[in-house]
Amino acid sequence: MSANPTIDIRKGEELDITAVDRVLKQAVPELTGQPKVTQYASGASNLTYALDYPDRRLVLRRPPFGTKPKSGHDMFREYRVMTALKPVYPAVPKTLYYTKDADLIGAEFYVMERVEGHLIHTDIPKDWNWGEVETRKLCLAFFDKLIELHNINYKDIGLSDFGRPDGYVERQILGWNRRYEKALTPNVDAFEDVRDWLDANRPKEEKGAAILHGDFRIDNLILDLDDPTKINAILDWEISALGDPLMDLGNTLAYWIEADDPPAMQALSRQPSAAPGMLSRKQILAYYAEKTGADIRDFHFYYVYGIFRLAVILQQIYYRFYHGQTKDERFKIYAPMVNILGGVARERIASGEI
Repeated sequence: MSANPTIDIRKGEELDITAVDRVLKQAVPELTGQPKVTQYASGASNLTYALDYPDRRLVLRRPPFGTKPKSGHDMFREYRVMTALKPVYPAVPKTLYYTKDADLIGAEFYVMERVEGHLIHTDIPKDWNWGEVETRKLCLAFFDKLIELHNINYKDIGLSDFGRPDGYVERQILGWNRRYEKALTPNVDAFEDVRDWLDANRPKEEKGAAILHGDFRIDNLILDLDDPTKINAILDWEISALGDPLMDLGNTLAYWIEADDPPAMQALSRQPSAAPGMLSRKQILAYYAEKTGADIRDFHFYYVYGIFRLAVILQQIYYRFYHGQTKDERFKIYAPMVNILGGVARERIASGEI
């Protein structure tokens, strides 16, 4: 049983299952039979496929087709961080196989165990009959998982060379500014003022070093089928890194749309963060500081960074659609969304609010 449905494979995103099956059965000898292959409809970056063998359910991840950022869509990073985390952070799927051999299916890919459970998006299902108590419980479990991740000693699990924590903030600001310039299309604002502000207002000191998920959202969770307030797995580790943990929290709160946010922000909601019982961004920030002892006095910078980084991610995806490198019609609306996000970043720079 799964509450995370799949669809027939989208045109142009077909998978050479014969090649995949051959190498998988060498790596996982107990696999038998032929898999049924379908595709997960959610997600706007890497492509994710369900491989349902007669007695085993697996998931394959590969990069998207078309132009990709130089440092983006690194399947090995995703595979490696999950493999290292699994013994100390059980809320990741078990990894089974990775190859950089692009000749097999046209790109590198990896395969992991499929974790059964609910995957929710904009709303909490009505048939759960949740009140504020259950919603609050999920909210706290969600942020406790982020805090738990940030408290892991990455050196102890063999990830000392996973990234360069020193100078992480500067590299992120300069890197995302540069990526935005490369992905510009005529129908989006250049937002030079926002990029200049982020560069000029980088904190003088970084707030430590931790494993960062980079895309920590409720719709990247697999929730327990019997008790959806429990988190069975956290997905989408493709942009994980080592760096200032407040950068990760800034990214997470950039996604966290509240019930009284303006309509332009509401239009961007992709998770049930505004449901009655969820904490506000300010409450979350206070909870995180209480649990970790983090210095949050200049958190306004991290929030604006998170908003603009999200705009860049959407623009990179829209760039592929604009140039015909993907035909996924979901991406057609991304240009106006980028303009909305850039406008939010401008407004928050002026107001000093999160």
